[in-house]
Amino acid sequence: MYADTDTALDTGASLLAADPAADAELARRGEDFVAMAWRRGWQPADVVRMVRRELDEAHARVLSALIRSQAPHDRRRGPRWTGQLDGLPAEPPPRTDRFSYATTVLELYRLLLSLPAIEPLEEPAAARHHSKSESRMLTRIRALLAKAEATGFPEEAEALSAKAQELMARHSVDEALIAAGAPAADAPGACRIRVEPPYEQAKAVLLDAVADANHCRAVWNEAFGFSTVVGFESDLDAVELLYTSLLVQAQSALTKAEAAQRAGGRRRTKTFRQSFLAAYAHRIGTRVRAAAKTPVSEDLLPVLASREVAVTERLDRMFPQTTTTRLRGADDEAGWTEGAQAADRAQVGHRRPLE
Repeated sequence: MYADTDTALDTGASLLAADPAADAELARRGEDFVAMAWRRGWQPADVVRMVRRELDEAHARVLSALIRSQAPHDRRRGPRWTGQLDGLPAEPPPRTDRFSYATTVLELYRLLLSLPAIEPLEEPAAARHHSKSESRMLTRIRALLAKAEATGFPEEAEALSAKAQELMARHSVDEALIAAGAPAADAPGACRIRVEPPYEQAKAVLLDAVADANHCRAVWNEAFGFSTVVGFESDLDAVELLYTSLLVQAQSALTKAEAAQRAGGRRRTKTFRQSFLAAYAHRIGTRVRAAAKTPVSEDLLPVLASREVAVTERLDRMFPQTTTTRLRGADDEAGWTEGAQAADRAQVGHRRPLE
């Protein structure tokens, strides 16, 4: 298991396949490796995503079963962690012969052992569980965005998306007002959002723009395919929802643009797609930042300013050293033009004035 050769893997799988009495210990070791991943800063969704990227779905199912069996022995976690557990693949591990199953398990354990330590996302002590009314609000926002993405009528999509963005803004302001009157100040948290190939640079730029417009900050980890977003809970929810919606809209627009390219006798190219998504991210950034600049009443200014300082301080503690990178491969003029036009058509909505 600690070697990296196929011979060692085959030998270990053969020994396990020949000894059913070892199954209980094999499962116990797996739970230990899962707990070790948590101590190194990983969360359930992170590990499942990494396993799917490096291995396949069969390994992800085995991992999900291990995470569920380890959960009762784990310490109490926050609502985001619980949500990730609820979102684990529901399918049981595949039924195969003992040798194939043992091979799958050992490959999974090798990956778990190789996971390095990353920035922990411990939820702040003041973090609270979502109330029923808050959960209904988030469900309603998700439903509105889903309808905006699915409809073929631009006017309807604009109305649905604008309503969703209004609810996001209202939700964020309500949180700020509650914090202003609360005896103990809330504290910012953090979450990880998937940013994976292809064209991950442009996707990271898009997420950064959405985070900035919603009072959050994002740091991209290219090696592991995610960005860490720091902010207050309601704003984190807004970022995740809007980013997902815009990404879906971008993919739909890119598919249509490529079809038009083919109809015009032009080849689809990687450079066209990269330029399209880069322009889309750039233009969306301009739009959402402009939408975020709304009048704020004087009584809310100190609250919002203190929250911004708290987010920055949390980010600096988590990431004392960061670097910047240039967006590469965005030099296809047709792709850039099409991407910018798609961003102008994207349903972003406008933040309601903060009163």
